[in-house]
Amino acid sequence: MAQTEKKLERRRRIKKSIRKNIVGTAERPRLSVYRSNKQIYAQIVDDLAGKTLVASGSLKNADAQKVAKIEQAKLVGADIAQKAKDAGITEVVFDRNGYLYHGRVKSFAESAREGGLKF
Repeated sequence: MAQTEKKLERRRRIKKSIRKNIVGTAERPRLSVYRSNKQIYAQIVDDLAGKTLVASGSLKNADAQKVAKIEQAKLVGADIAQKAKDAGITEVVFDRNGYLYHGRVKSFAESAREGGLKF
C-alpha cells in the first residue's frame, strides 16, 4: 500500500471514530473543517436537519490567495466566525475531520475562537 493511501486510510478511520460522538444540532451545530493541499474550507452544519448553515473557504477569499497556508487558515477562521455571528450562531461543536490538531487546523480553530465562536 502506498504511503498516501495509508495516510488517507488512517484519516478515514480517525474521522469515523470522531463522527460517532459528534453531531450538530440546531442549538449547537457542527463546525467542520476540510483542508486540501492548497486550500482550506469550513462549514457549519446542522446534522439533524441536514443543512449547511454557513460556509467559507480560502478559494473565494481574495486576501487568502496572497498569503501562506497558515495565514489562509487564520483568515478563513475569522471569516467563518463573522458569518456565524451574523447568522446568530455562538456555540459550535468542532469537527477536525480526522486531521491532527496541528498547523493549519489549529490556527483555523484559534482564529475562529478569537472571532467569537465557542467550542
